[in-house]
Amino acid sequence: MFVDSHCHLDKIKEVQTNGVGPTLARAEQAGVEHVLCVAVTLDDYPVMRRAIGEQINVSFSCGLHPLYMKDQQLDVSKLTELVRDPQVVAVGETGLDYFYDKEFHAQQQSSFEQHIRVACEIEKPLIIHTRDAHADTIRMLREGSAEHCGGVLHCFTESLRMAEEAMEIGFYISISGIVTFANADELRETVKKIPLERLLIETDSPWLAPVPHRGKENEPAFVHEVARCVAALHGVSVEQVAEVTTNNFYTLFNSVKKII
Repeated sequence: MFVDSHCHLDKIKEVQTNGVGPTLARAEQAGVEHVLCVAVTLDDYPVMRRAIGEQINVSFSCGLHPLYMKDQQLDVSKLTELVRDPQVVAVGETGLDYFYDKEFHAQQQSSFEQHIRVACEIEKPLIIHTRDAHADTIRMLREGSAEHCGGVLHCFTESLRMAEEAMEIGFYISISGIVTFANADELRETVKKIPLERLLIETDSPWLAPVPHRGKENEPAFVHEVARCVAALHGVSVEQVAEVTTNNFYTLFNSVKKII
């Protein structure tokens, strides 16, 4: 069975129109036993929870994505209050994105620092978005003693060296459908060198649908295509990738209750 370790169910058009039931049913039929639904702003979090409802195979994360900071500042007290919810299993999505919005780098760093502090205080792992910010991301994780809370670099597209530095402080690396893209040769070479024991798989749906679903809206059912590609790169079975990455998920997000 698979786990989609990072998705945005509330952003899927079908969910917005018909509710989450059909999407989760297809995920279950595809062998997905659990999904982690991630909020991109603190205001989005209650909206997301209402859209998804109480689902035994869905857990939640809450944070302020670095690319959503143009219109708002982080309310640290509100973040702390929200992530104390027992159904919130992680802090984030947070991090640094230097590809866009260069004038907001200082604001991103301040927010990221606060997310790290809250995660360590509450002892829940971090979900990190990082793009073109290798040195500052790793530096801030080290300075914030993020090894005490752990976490994952999600939708990873950066260098092998960055992955190695993150793994040195106990972090996992999550691979999305990008690994299946025709122009992702460099990423595939990196994934080959990351031990399965440090990998997670995700969809980041509704975006980044993997081959052969390019052009469609992404959904958790498609995470098996990511597993298939990772399996081919490591020369192992899809079943082994499913087993190892699922175990990794429950190890990292250890407050998620596995349904037997």
